[in-house]
Amino acid sequence: MAAPEEQELSQAQTEKLLQFQDLTGLESMDQCRRTLEQHNWNIEAAVQDRLNEQEGVPSVFNPPPSRPLQVNTADHRVYSYIVSRPQPRGLLGWSYYLIMLPFRFTYYTLLDIFRFALRFIRPDPRGRVTDPVGDVVSFIHSFEEKYGRSHPVFYQGTYSQALNDAKRELRYLLVYLHGEEHQDTDEFCRSTLCTEEVLTFINTRMLFWACSTNKPEGYRVSQALRENTYPFLAMIMLKDRKMTVVGRLEGLIQPEDLINQLNFIMEANQTYLMSERLEREERNQTQVLRQQQDEAYLASLRADQEKDRKKREEQEQKRQEEEKVRQGVLAEERRRRTLQEEKERKSECLPPEPALDDPDSVKIVFKLPNDTRVERRFLFSQSLTVIHDFLFSLKESPEKFQIVTNFPRRVLPCLPTVEQPNPPTLKEAGLSRSEVLFVQDLTDD
Repeated sequence: MAAPEEQELSQAQTEKLLQFQDLTGLESMDQCRRTLEQHNWNIEAAVQDRLNEQEGVPSVFNPPPSRPLQVNTADHRVYSYIVSRPQPRGLLGWSYYLIMLPFRFTYYTLLDIFRFALRFIRPDPRGRVTDPVGDVVSFIHSFEEKYGRSHPVFYQGTYSQALNDAKRELRYLLVYLHGEEHQDTDEFCRSTLCTEEVLTFINTRMLFWACSTNKPEGYRVSQALRENTYPFLAMIMLKDRKMTVVGRLEGLIQPEDLINQLNFIMEANQTYLMSERLEREERNQTQVLRQQQDEAYLASLRADQEKDRKKREEQEQKRQEEEKVRQGVLAEERRRRTLQEEKERKSECLPPEPALDDPDSVKIVFKLPNDTRVERRFLFSQSLTVIHDFLFSLKESPEKFQIVTNFPRRVLPCLPTVEQPNPPTLKEAGLSRSEVLFVQDLTDD
């Protein structure tokens, strides 16, 4: 029968694990499991602690260095309301009181002596807080088991976390220290704290944190607040920029009286809370204004940077265009210089012009594209290349050209080609002793 129970427990833990992951948004299953194990699989306490961590409140399982609780309890203007136990009435009551007085005095004296001596033998285990959230959750469970679920909503977190939330939200924090051994505790919880009017008033007006003084976390808070008797209630709020105890209620107080006293404390300190809210609103507005100014400055800075970037791009584009033009001019100068050097080389390599009475000579008149005429004699045995080189060496001739006869019209093959690597001679080209040839400009082509 043990196996089904273990399987059922495992399934319940798996359901809590998935529910915790959905509520917190954590992706790591191992981290979800560790967190739940730290809180004894109490999903409410685990979620509360995780939310506190996200809001900047340290986790109770990764606490900052231990230091005293930062609550101002030295304010002499703290409102204190103590309900004394009723005095005995009549002869019978006084007789019972006087008879029990020595026994009561002896009992409490011996109890105090025993506790004092026990401290030297074994230190009080409540002095070391190891699991503050567990202390609070454990108290809540024991409270509900004894008094039921009809009670004010307990803050499921540490005392420090409750203080931080009350400070951040600018709300009152009501602290209840539960003295389990006190004779008035049971009646207070049943007749006052769990009544409908009290729990409605507390739930709608303030945060409520409670813990037993038998727990390390509750004992630590009791050492900070220094209560005199139980039941003990302390009202805490943000006052003069620090969390301050502004009201103390001690003793067995009735529901109507409790509500009246809490109302009185809240009304007496409302101006401080309003002042803190106004001051915080001013700080928020100042922060928003500063943020808007920073955003405006950054926008202006980005606009200036964009303007500078465009200016640099325009300057770079202009420089590149100027460089391109300059390179073009240089290339044109080099081309012309190379062309001129080639013309001079061709001119130097030309064979001498034959004599006027040489029977093998040919008289050719060249008509250039600019309508100028050039006349020169060549030999029938010379290649048409010589004619081309002569015209190429002339200053007036174009860079690229072809030589054309008039009638019949044909282009003379003056330059070597793949099909005809050796151009024909003047005689082979069919030229007569006197010819007029036209120079056709091919530079644009």
